[in-house]
Amino acid sequence: MSHQNPASALRAPVEPARLASYPSLRGRTVFVTGGGSGIGAEIVAAFVAQGARVGFVDIDAASSEALAERLQAAGLQRPWWERCDVRDIAALQQAIARAAAELGDFAVLVNNVASDDRHDLEQVTPEYYDERIAINQRPAMFAIQSVLPGMRRLGFGSVVNLGSTGWQAKGTGYPCYAVAKSSVDGLTRGLARSLGRDRIRINTVSPGWVMTERQMRLWLDASGEQEIQRMQCLPDKMLPQDIARMVLFLASDDALMCTAQEFKVDAGWT
Repeated sequence: MSHQNPASALRAPVEPARLASYPSLRGRTVFVTGGGSGIGAEIVAAFVAQGARVGFVDIDAASSEALAERLQAAGLQRPWWERCDVRDIAALQQAIARAAAELGDFAVLVNNVASDDRHDLEQVTPEYYDERIAINQRPAMFAIQSVLPGMRRLGFGSVVNLGSTGWQAKGTGYPCYAVAKSSVDGLTRGLARSLGRDRIRINTVSPGWVMTERQMRLWLDASGEQEIQRMQCLPDKMLPQDIARMVLFLASDDALMCTAQEFKVDAGWT
């Protein structure tokens, strides 16, 4: 069975002129993990369009450079980026330090990087489990650790952790991913009080089934189409733009008193 989904099945993205502009994000420094493709790329592009100074890392150098070139060609500021395997925490922290040296202390951190490769419980080895955690859980903690001194110097900050509604809807086929993503709310709530003393806010954005190119290529088939129609309250498929807009809001001063919360963007699935 083909897993291809025709582009006509997706709604057109909302025109930028109809969407909110956040003056507080102009000139603000932003770092995004996993920003080269999918939801992460849309988050990077959304911040750049707001006039923010953006840095990101991704393991996919080709997609990352293509994104940077596309934004620059559109007359926007080219984002800083480096290829980085976030399983290497030292490399991740060094990349954040290099980005901060060029862009300034980061006021916003978006912990987006993730990989939802499918696997069965019976096939999980300790080595595979550790590798899944190394991608889907550990980078968020150590990225926060890296930007914290700069946010303290600034006197404020916003951390947005990308969670998931998949485990909340009792999705199957990715138990290691479910373990990692279910911990995101614990990280958010567990750090909210200590970070809050320095006016650093931390929240979770949990997407539903977002129609990235990877999701449509690997997982969306006829049964998936039926599941979307059965489970979502809204009929349209979720787009990366939908997640990016919530991230922008939480990073902006409009969300000044929002912290320790989970915000679901899932068309009513859960």
